[in-house]
Formats: sequence, C-alpha cells, structure tokens
Amino acid sequence: MVCALAAAGCGFIRVCKRDPVHIYANPKRFLSLASWLMPLLFWSGLVLSLGAVAWGLLVVPQDRLMGDTVRILFIHVPAAWLGMGGWGGLAISSAALLIWKHPLAGIAARAIAVPGMVFCAICLATGSIWGRPTWGTWWEWDGRLTSMLVLLFLYAGYIALSQASAREGGSMKIAAIFGIVGAINVPIINRSVVWWNSLHQPPSITAGKSAIDPVFLWPLLVAVLGFSLLFGGLVLMRMRALIAEQQVEARLRRRALDDDAPVPTGTPAMEGA
Repeated sequence: MVCALAAAGCGFIRVCKRDPVHIYANPKRFLSLASWLMPLLFWSGLVLSLGAVAWGLLVVPQDRLMGDTVRILFIHVPAAWLGMGGWGGLAISSAALLIWKHPLAGIAARAIAVPGMVFCAICLATGSIWGRPTWGTWWEWDGRLTSMLVLLFLYAGYIALSQASAREGGSMKIAAIFGIVGAINVPIINRSVVWWNSLHQPPSITAGKSAIDPVFLWPLLVAVLGFSLLFGGLVLMRMRALIAEQQVEARLRRRALDDDAPVPTGTPAMEGA
C-alpha cells in the first residue's frame, strides 16, 4: 500500500513537472476552481478598493503642493498599474496559446482585454484631470501619456481581432501574435519618464524604496491590492461567461448538424420470413 501510494505520488509529480500548464486545461476543472475563487476575489477586491478610496478621499490630508488634487492618486495609480499589468497577462496567455496550445489561454487573453482597456481608459481620464491643475493643460504629447494612449489603441485592436476570430470560428493565432508584439509598449510606458523629458513625475516607487510619504503610501498600496483583486475577479467572471458561450454555440452547431443529417431509410422487410 505504501509503495503504491509512493508510486502514485511520484507519477503525479512527474506529470506536474512535465506539463504544469495543463493542470487546469480542463474547462470543468477550471470552472470548479473559478466557482469559489471568482466571488472571493471580486468581493474582497471591491471592499478593499472602496475602503482605500474612501481612506484617500476622506482621511488623508491635503498635499502641501498639490492640495486636494493629490487624492486622485488613489484611482490613477492602480488604474495605470492594471492597464500595463493587464497587457502583460494578455501577452503571457497569448504565448501559452502559441507554445503549449493551452485550451483556456485564448479565453484568458480575451477575458483580460476588456477590463484592461477599461482601466487604461480610467488611467488616461484621471491623468488628464490631474494634469489640468498641475501642468496647466488637459493633455501633453509626452512619452508617458502618448505611450499609454497607444496601449488603449492596442487593447481596442486586440478586442476587434479576437472577436472577429471567434465570430468566424477561425484561429486565434493572429490575435495571439498581436498580443505578444504589443507587449513591447509596456516597458516603454514604464521607462518613458526616464528616457525622455516629461511633465509626468519620475517613478515614485522603485525596488526597495518609495518617495511617497507614508500617509499617502499605505492607502495607495491598499488601493492597488484591492483593484488588483477586483481585476482578477472580473477576469474569472468573463472567462466563465466566454466558456459558457462556447458551450452554447457548440450545442447549437451539433443540433444544426443533427437536423441537417439525412434520415436513414429502413430496410424492407424480408418476405416469407
């Protein structure tokens, strides 16, 4: 018995080491995981996000230089983080689709695209609101703002490509390649304030240190965590919806094929039997 259990355990470890990306390739296994993980991420993220925004708007004092304008930080920074991070997840999912042919990778990329685009748009809108009293203009064609706008267009292009492929029942390879190539823009956004002259302030949080006062930093970190959990919950929600949509379409196609199939004619009864 012990030997059998040990052998089974070793076999499971070998399978996981050999093919770890396909552990949750089965839609049923994934849906069983998402059924409890999705509401956990969504509701915990929503509570943390609302709490952090309320903390930043109602409790945090005014900034010495920017006054009340600094309070938009608690929405703008998480939105920027998730706009860039969303495309990173989309690119990883696209790579998994092309390299390992993971059944859920294309669905994950499609699920990430819409909330990623929404957070990217929120980042641009809040940045424009922040820039008006700080810079004296709603928009400036500098490296950070322009590259973030390019990311918004990349999201729109990916959504259009993936929807066209899904509607026509074609391959997701073109959309996946687009997702991987578009990832070049993410480090450009991140390093744009270092590479070019920009009205945007330099990075305030780097590895191991922060230039932000702790009274602003802690609610900001809670906001980033909350919005990230909310983002994960939204992605799982969309993945479940896309899987259900595919299953419905597959049933309809099978029913249409069954209706179009010719009715077999019965063999005539043998006389004299």
